[in-house]
Amino acid sequence: MAVIDRPVAIDERPAPAATLLDWLTTTDHKKIGILYFATSLFFFFVSGALALVMRAELATPGLQFLTLDQYNQLVTMHGTGMIFFFATAIVFAFANSIVPLHIGAPDVAFPRLNAFTYWLYLFGALIAFSGFFTAGGAATFGWTFYAPLSDAQYTPQVGADLWIVGVALAGLSTTLSSINFLATIFGMRAPGMTMMRLSIFVWNMIVTMILVMFSFPALTAALILTFIDRNLGGHFFEPAAGGNAVLFQHIFWFFGHPEVYIVVLPFFGMVTEVIATFSRKPVFGYTGFVLATILIGAYSFSVWAHHMFATGVVNGPFFMATSFLIAVPTGIKFFNWIGTMWRGKIILKMPMLWALGFLSMFLIGGITGMYLASPPIDYPVTDTYYVVAHFHYTLLGGSVFAAFAGLYYWFPKITGRMLSERLGHWHFWLSFIGFNLTFLPQFQLGFDGMVRRIANYLPSDHWTTLNLLSSAGSGILGAGMVFFAVNILWSLRHGKVAGPDPWGGYTLEWATSSPPPEHNFHSLPPIRSERPVWDQRMRELGLVGAVTAYQEGEEPPGELGDRNPRGEQT
Repeated sequence: MAVIDRPVAIDERPAPAATLLDWLTTTDHKKIGILYFATSLFFFFVSGALALVMRAELATPGLQFLTLDQYNQLVTMHGTGMIFFFATAIVFAFANSIVPLHIGAPDVAFPRLNAFTYWLYLFGALIAFSGFFTAGGAATFGWTFYAPLSDAQYTPQVGADLWIVGVALAGLSTTLSSINFLATIFGMRAPGMTMMRLSIFVWNMIVTMILVMFSFPALTAALILTFIDRNLGGHFFEPAAGGNAVLFQHIFWFFGHPEVYIVVLPFFGMVTEVIATFSRKPVFGYTGFVLATILIGAYSFSVWAHHMFATGVVNGPFFMATSFLIAVPTGIKFFNWIGTMWRGKIILKMPMLWALGFLSMFLIGGITGMYLASPPIDYPVTDTYYVVAHFHYTLLGGSVFAAFAGLYYWFPKITGRMLSERLGHWHFWLSFIGFNLTFLPQFQLGFDGMVRRIANYLPSDHWTTLNLLSSAGSGILGAGMVFFAVNILWSLRHGKVAGPDPWGGYTLEWATSSPPPEHNFHSLPPIRSERPVWDQRMRELGLVGAVTAYQEGEEPPGELGDRNPRGEQT
């Protein structure tokens, strides 16, 4: 692939429409990315609908329209859908759509394996959810499938076995995809794209894929041993038969806590790209970002047992110390995000608005998590609604808000169309207000001792009011998601044509057409930093002498500093 010093030539001819057979047999990473997006968002809406039903049940004391068993099914499949089939899967939607473009590659390393992993994920998700259509219903043991609750004695329905098989297939898909993307990043970078010129997004993906390769085998082991216990009399986790239920927790949480960072780190990278673009500044503290990401990945394997303080059989001081320590590199990232925005020309387009929403929501999730890292505080709030609120501020307020920032940012590149800003504002503000109204009351419910995963609670003016507020907030949050769905469907057909670089971005994806051609690039600008597209603009404007000042974070002089959010002259 040629590297040139002249403006990039872009082929503006529209791509021919893909047939159904094309989509079913494609190995094009861009189409596979779209398939991942469509499927993961489908399960996001399904899982969100289950949550709305649960909140409707909990709005007032007593059982309204669900049985206890039905409620447990909804709890299990809501968590499963959000964690395994949305949050984890949409990471690979972004990876497929953006990573090869960021490194200047024409495709992924193993295209057929890439297609295979999507179909593994899809069939795994369908198998897990198919339990709803069996006689006994779906699994009822929660997405953490704790032993011995997941044993056949307590969860005899076949839907539980379908759940285990489905999650195992999705886990295999995730592991194989990680191998593929690591091979792509390490082996297919464009000339000049050294490791320290990779975008922060790609660096976060590298650490994420490494976490997957070390943690998901633990999940697979837990699933296999649970299946054997249920169907072949293994008794690995059955205390009455000499097994050890605490051993299950060790195996599961060795996967479970790195999984938190698997579904957070990629979104850290997305937010970093968005903030830099809409602050009109390069990333502040690039090397610090990279080192902080690596440290988070390393520390994530040393904190799993803070989920197990209540068992009384783990080393509390050690896991308390490591859990506090992991907040340090996360704090570095916050300081660097603030440093990137400091004295920048901040432009509040929808991607930036979602990124700012992410910063505020994830900050609350992180601070409340520090309390759970201390055993004396963790004991009284374990398995209460305090944990539910913290978890959702971390993953829904964190990952999902950041995912929307990435979707609004890269939707033009993926589809060639802009999302509606007006509908986007309805989506954001309803989601922001609804989210906080849903989960802030749950912190107080946790302090008051309300236990999670229950369908009924005793009448209490305090509990009833807080639950009613939480349920009302979930309705507002759901209304925001309706605006998002309408925005996607309307913009695909009627959205404004995006052009190659609608935001004035600086990484390589903005050096090609929207959507990209079959092999992504017809030509590439020279890659001499982590921001090759902005470097190219500077050369075009004769501002090569300004490179030193620009690298130090100052606003580029002359015409480049007068560009509007679409990269056009003002």
